[in-house]
Amino acid sequence: MRRLSGKVALVTGASRGIGKGIALALANEGATVWITGRTVNEGDYYLPGTVGETAQLCDERGGKGIDVACDHADDAAVAALFERIARESGRLDILVNNAFIIPDDLLEPKGFWEKPLSNWEMMDVGVKSNFVAAWHAARLMVPQKSGLIVNISGYAAVTYTYGVLFGTAKTAVGRMGRDMAVELKPHNVASVTLWQGLTLTEKARDNLARVAEKMTTSITGQKGSSVEHPGRVIAALACDPELMKRSGGEFITAEIAQDYGITDDDGTWVASMRETRGAPIWQPIG
Repeated sequence: MRRLSGKVALVTGASRGIGKGIALALANEGATVWITGRTVNEGDYYLPGTVGETAQLCDERGGKGIDVACDHADDAAVAALFERIARESGRLDILVNNAFIIPDDLLEPKGFWEKPLSNWEMMDVGVKSNFVAAWHAARLMVPQKSGLIVNISGYAAVTYTYGVLFGTAKTAVGRMGRDMAVELKPHNVASVTLWQGLTLTEKARDNLARVAEKMTTSITGQKGSSVEHPGRVIAALACDPELMKRSGGEFITAEIAQDYGITDDDGTWVASMRETRGAPIWQPIG
C-alpha cells in the first residue's frame, strides 16, 4: 500500500507548474487529489497544461485525480468546490495553497506607482484565496482531528523580489499560516509554509528563455528544482508522525528535503539559498 492511500488532498492552481508537480507527487503515493485551475482547454493559456490533463496524469501515477475548473478569486466557486469534496470524498487530509496570480508586468523594472492598481490581484489570489481555502478546509479537518495545510511561499517574504506587492503577498502568507497553526493546534491540524527557490515550471523556463535579464540574478543563478520535488516533501510531511512539531513554521523546502532524505529527479540535492536570499521568520509554535 502506498503511503497516502485513502488520503484526500486538494492542490490549488494545478493546471501546470508547481501545483501540477505537487499533485503528481501526491498521486504517486496513492492519494486522491482534487485539482483546481482556470485552464480547461489546451490553448486557453499561452503555456501548456489543463486541469483535466493533470487529473489524468494523477490517475496514471496510481492515485486518483479529480479536476475542477475553479477561479480562486470567486468565493462562491470555492465554497461549491469544498461542498463537493465533502459530499464525494467525505474528508480532506491535505490542502496545498498554491494558486497565485502573476501579473503580466511582474518582471518589469518599474516602481509600484508606475504599475496598475489591478496588480493588487496578487493579494486576492495568493493571500485572500489562501485564507478562504483554509477556512473551508479547517471545517473538514477540525472535526476529524487531523489534517495538513501547506502554503507555498518563497524567499521574497524577506528579500526584495519583483516589487512591493509580490513581497507583501509572500510575507503575509507565512504570517497567516503561523497564526492559523496557533488556533488549529488544539485540534491536531498542522499549518506550515514552504519556501520555494527557483522551480523549473513552464513559466520559469519560458521567462529564462525570453527575459532572463529582467529576472533577479540571485534567482537565475540557482540550479532550480523540478516541479515534483516540493510535492515529495509535502508527502513526507503528511506521513510524519511528528508533524505537529513543525506546525506554524516557515521552512525552506530544500532544507526539509534534506531532513527527509529527498533528492530531486536527477538524484541531486536541491540547494538552500538561505545564505544569499534570507532565512524564514516564523518558527514552529511548539
